[in-house]
Amino acid sequence: MRKFLVVLDDSRECLNAMRFAAMRASHTGGGVEILSVIPPDEFNHWIGVGDIMREEARERIHAHFEVFAKWMRDRQNVDPELVIREGEPVTEIIAQVQDDSEIGVLVLGAGTDKKGPGPLVTQLTRNAGSLPVPITIVPGDLSKDRLEAIT
Repeated sequence: MRKFLVVLDDSRECLNAMRFAAMRASHTGGGVEILSVIPPDEFNHWIGVGDIMREEARERIHAHFEVFAKWMRDRQNVDPELVIREGEPVTEIIAQVQDDSEIGVLVLGAGTDKKGPGPLVTQLTRNAGSLPVPITIVPGDLSKDRLEAIT
């Protein structure tokens, strides 16, 4: 089964990327894999404190994932899977695409502010030529109606 890989983070544009991935998966019989990356700099503390912070980060990710997963199951009839990796976000996203041969499309949300589309979109589009899958970039300010119309 072809899967749409979408990145779960704290950005506003993440929401439209999630919606797009779920709608496309629903319409094409595919699946959704949600990747969340915990950056290593979050745990540069004493060992015990770092372990506690890592566990708290995982709990936050699971809670955030469940919100999206419930919507995907209830509204799109798609049961997403969650993958959590630790490391530099771009490196881990590329590694996940390379590690999972069922991933057919990487879906990213583009920011809407004047600073540009966001660091993930900027860095990953530089690597687009060497990725084994296409990248779909979803504008962060698309309405739900427009998303439904194009998926």
